[in-house]
Amino acid sequence: MRIRLARNAHEVARCFPVLTQLRPHLSPEDFAQRLPRLRRQGYRLAYLEDRGHVCAVAGFRILEMWSRGRFLYVDDLVTEASQRSRGYGAALLAWLVQYARRHGCQRLDLDSGVERSAAHRFYERCGLQVVALHFAQPIRKDDREP
Repeated sequence: MRIRLARNAHEVARCFPVLTQLRPHLSPEDFAQRLPRLRRQGYRLAYLEDRGHVCAVAGFRILEMWSRGRFLYVDDLVTEASQRSRGYGAALLAWLVQYARRHGCQRLDLDSGVERSAAHRFYERCGLQVVALHFAQPIRKDDREP
């Protein structure tokens, strides 16, 4: 088992099928079009490989905010469905914590949909704590100003 950053198009392409298990709306075309923009914003892909198979993927970036200081934000964390409960997700999350530490971060943050109770239990088992609520409002092109 090894964890590494996806550094070339071939490695990124190997991560795509696993990533779409978390982001099923993401088409190959949309992924190819958006990835360069995300990379310019600091987005990176890490993957856990075991016996030549990509078993888990994490998309993340390092950010800095007044309220949080420097932190690693996990955009995506997913284990391939048939490979769950084998420790791959926990290993990848531990790798992300070490990466954050090496890059001067004070914390690791991620958001998780309110409906993902199994994921929440996993995060809590891995030592993450609920520290905030995330609020959002969709912005549509056809919305009128009040």
